Amino acid sequence: MRFRARKTFRFGPFYMTLTQSGGRSFGIKLGPFTHNFTRRTTSIDTPGPGGFHHQHRRGDR
Repeated sequence: MRFRARKTFRFGPFYMTLTQSGGRSFGIKLGPFTHNFTRRTTSIDTPGPGGFHHQHRRGDR
């Protein structure tokens, strides 16, 4: 597995992640819920391994 450097900046519940190749990702984290605006994914953090991840499709609203 290749090492990838990244840095996350937090502004209250909002976060921005920058990667070594210049990529950016924006999101919000409220309690166990996380929504990534760039990838259009929502996840719920659960105890233990695993979790729930949902990716929104372009036609979903």
